[in-house]
Amino acid sequence: MSTTKYVSDVKTVNQNQEIIFNYLSNFENLSKYVNEGILTKLTEQVPQIKISNFESDADSCRFQIAGMGLAEIRIVEREPHKTIKVSSSGKLPVEVVFWIQLLPVAAYETKLRLTLDADMSMMIKMMVNKKLEEGINRLADMLAGFPYK
Repeated sequence: MSTTKYVSDVKTVNQNQEIIFNYLSNFENLSKYVNEGILTKLTEQVPQIKISNFESDADSCRFQIAGMGLAEIRIVEREPHKTIKVSSSGKLPVEVVFWIQLLPVAAYETKLRLTLDADMSMMIKMMVNKKLEEGINRLADMLAGFPYK
């Protein structure tokens, strides 16, 4: 197993840093998007992966991945208004640590960047490397487009 780092492009969000942080640091806010079909949009990128039984609370979300079992991601650290650190657990062949970084530019303009450290075997890396490189930017675009309130 080796760790590979994926970093998104920096995205601009037209919202206050504190509002974005408070929204993203509570996984209960994801349930709304799952119910509106965002999970389907994400898994269209990798059609072999079927996700079901999504549930979340403030600190974690759990879901089934067909053929792999239960997966969970959990917020393991919050640095108020700046960084949210997320870690995976469950029965996945890839372990991930994920950071959402926020930097204020103006009162209602915030820069957002994602960093993903994925610990995986070389064989898995050969299969998913390109998808993770593309996926980190798609996820950053999606987070930048949330209607933060």
